[in-house]
Amino acid sequence: MSRRPPPKDRQPRRERPGPVRDRPRGDPSRVPFRGPSPEVVTIYGAHAVREALKARRRKLLTLYATETALPRIADLAREAGVEPRVVDARDLSRHLGDEAVHQGLLLEARPLPEAGVGDIEPKSGIVLALDQITDPHNVGAILRTACAFGVDALIVTERHSPEFTGVLAKAASGALEHVTIVSVVNLARALDELRGAGYGVVGLDSEGAEPLETIALPKPLALVLGAEGKGLRRLTRERCDAIARLDLPGPIKSLNVSNACAAALSVAHFRLRIAMQD
Repeated sequence: MSRRPPPKDRQPRRERPGPVRDRPRGDPSRVPFRGPSPEVVTIYGAHAVREALKARRRKLLTLYATETALPRIADLAREAGVEPRVVDARDLSRHLGDEAVHQGLLLEARPLPEAGVGDIEPKSGIVLALDQITDPHNVGAILRTACAFGVDALIVTERHSPEFTGVLAKAASGALEHVTIVSVVNLARALDELRGAGYGVVGLDSEGAEPLETIALPKPLALVLGAEGKGLRRLTRERCDAIARLDLPGPIKSLNVSNACAAALSVAHFRLRIAMQD
């Protein structure tokens, strides 16, 4: 009986490096997403994830992408030193909720470095302060507008403010990575600190005594926005040098706070730029 000759030694086949693939489909626990934690920020959606990879202001932990979305961020992930994990879109929806528009991308990362009022670098000369605005969609939209106008910082209170992750990061559409966020215990004390640094403080209220379009606007300027319905709190109002309104020509005299922010920044940016040219 003849024997088959032993196989010749073969060199192991080299595989090209590529994205990590999680366990086979059908295993409901195949993707080990991190659970809720103060030390983990969840960022999803194409713009938000791309800007986090580009800005590199935070420590990046794990990037998840569907096969469809992977080509859109592969180069950025490589430059950022993150190896994507390929997952199914259903896993992302299951983890984030069916209403989350994740666009096939999810990034787990550390929170941004903390900043104080003294860390604000005056560039545009405008700072925004939010007085207990809690809706993440509104704050995310405000962040996006603040980024577009080059606002130097966004000041929020530690309590009665949304978490800067998930829904808010998606609504901000990447702006979260570019605007300095200052979280304070006491907003009135923070406004005092700004005034001591030479800022003029103007509160925005639909019932304000003077129109923002005509009121004297100093530079640097801190614009203060209050929550819808509640408006500015008493101690906050007392720290303002003036309370101004947007002079709206139509029958409705108040706007959603994020829309009011966009209109106010447009007015303030235009007037401060014209003042510098005079």
